Amino acid sequence: MARHERWVMVATLAVLQVLVVVTGVYAVGNDLSLGALTRQPAPHGPAASPQGSSPPVPVVTSGPVLAQLSAKSGDGPLPTKGTLTRQLTDALGDEALGSRVGAVVLDAATGQRIFAANPDAGIVPASTTKIVTSVAALASLGPDARLSTRVVSGRTANSIVLVGGGDPLLAGPSAKPAAFPKQATLATLALRTAASLKAQGIKKVTLAYDAGLFSGPAVGPGWKPGYIPDGNVAPVHALAIDEGRQHPGHSQPRVSNPSQYAAAAFAKLLGKQGISVSKSIRPGKAAAGAAELGKVTSAPVYALVEHALTHSDNDLSEALARHVAIKEGQPASFDGGAKAVTAVLKRLGADKGIQVRDGSGLSTLNRISADGLARLIAVALSDTHPGLHAVASGMPIAGFSGTLGNGRRFVGGDSKGQVGLVRAKTGTLNHVNTLAGLATTKDGRLVTFAFLADQVPGTAEHVLDRLAAIVARS
Repeated sequence: MARHERWVMVATLAVLQVLVVVTGVYAVGNDLSLGALTRQPAPHGPAASPQGSSPPVPVVTSGPVLAQLSAKSGDGPLPTKGTLTRQLTDALGDEALGSRVGAVVLDAATGQRIFAANPDAGIVPASTTKIVTSVAALASLGPDARLSTRVVSGRTANSIVLVGGGDPLLAGPSAKPAAFPKQATLATLALRTAASLKAQGIKKVTLAYDAGLFSGPAVGPGWKPGYIPDGNVAPVHALAIDEGRQHPGHSQPRVSNPSQYAAAAFAKLLGKQGISVSKSIRPGKAAAGAAELGKVTSAPVYALVEHALTHSDNDLSEALARHVAIKEGQPASFDGGAKAVTAVLKRLGADKGIQVRDGSGLSTLNRISADGLARLIAVALSDTHPGLHAVASGMPIAGFSGTLGNGRRFVGGDSKGQVGLVRAKTGTLNHVNTLAGLATTKDGRLVTFAFLADQVPGTAEHVLDRLAAIVARS
C-alpha cells in the first residue's frame, strides 16, 4: 500500500470514530429521554448481588451496532523481518528501559510473531491492564449493555432506597455535561423519583442507600497508600457520583465514602424537587422486588470501554471488572473480578501469560507477558469477535487523543513522523512504562504490539514511542 493510501486509511478510521461517537451520543440521549419503558432487559437477565442484599441490578441493552474494525482492514504484505528486528533490537538496547523488557510484534490476521524479545516474561503491566479488563467486559456483558442506578420503595411507609448500580460515571449536581459518553445524572434520577412520589401523594420521605452490589475491600491488592490521597482512584463503591471526586473535573480530593456522599447529594436534589428528606441518611438493604420509583442508565459498555481506554480511567475500569464478576457468578470484589476476567479470557483462548489482581492496573501484583497482551489485542481485532472492536477504537491515537495526545508523546525526532499512525494504550507506574496497541505498516499490514518494562530507572516513554514508530514505518 502506498504512503498516500495509508493516510487515507488513517483518515477513514478517524472519521469512523467520530461517527461512532456521534451515534453513541444520540442513542444514549434517546434512551434517557424516553424513560424506562423503552429499555429491555439484557438477554442474560439481571445479575444478583452475591450477598443477596440488593435487588438485581438491571444491565439493559439498546443502541447502535458497533462499527466494523478488524484485521481485514490491513492485509498488505508483512514487513521485512530482518530490518524490523535490527531496528527494534537497537531501540531495546536503550538504557532508559532498564534491565527487564518484554517486546512482541504480531501479525494481527494470523497471530504470527514478527518480532519477539523476552516475550513470555511476566511483567508489571500498569494501565495496559485496562485492555484485559475491557476485553472481558465486552465479551461477558456485551457491547450494548448498560448500568442502572435506581430508587425503590423502602420497607416502611414513605421510605425510599437509592440503589447503586456500579456506575462511577454517574454525574453529580455540580458536574459539567460530558459530550461522550453521555452520563446518567443524579439530577435526572431525583426528578423522576420526585415525580413518582408526588403521583402517590408523598412529599416527605426517609432515605437509605444500598451499595451492596459490590463486596470486599474498597482498596485493591498491591495498591500503594498514596493512590487515593493523590487522586489516582477513589475507594471502589457500587454507588458513587463523579468517580468519588469532591470537585468534578479535578482529581483531588477523593471522598472517603463515595456512597454516603452520593446519597447526601441525592437528598438535596430531592429537596429541590419539593420532596422533604429526613436528616438521617443511612446504609440499608433494598428488598427484592421493591417497587421502582426512578432509574437512570449509563452509556453502553462499548462507550464505557472506549472512555476507559482513551482516558485511562481507573475508577471505571474497576467497576467494569466487578460487573464481569457478577455476570460470571463471582463475588463483585477484587478477587472475584480477577477470577471472572481470567475465565472470560480462557473462553476466548487468550488467557496465556495474563495474571491480574485488579481491573485498572494500579496493582503492582499484576503480571502480563508481551506475547499475551499482543495476542489479546489481535483477538479483539478479529472478525470472529466483532463485539470486541471497541478495544481498538478506544485506544488513544498517537499525538491526537487521550494519554497519547498530552503533548509529551510522539514528539521526538524518531517518533513524531508516525503521529496518527499508532493506536495504543499507555501504562505508567513508578519504574514501570508500557505501551501496547496496533499499527498499520507502510505497506498496509495491520499488526499488534506490546512493549513492557518494569525496572525503568527514570522514564522510558520516549523509547516506547520510538519502538511503536519503528513498527508503524516498517
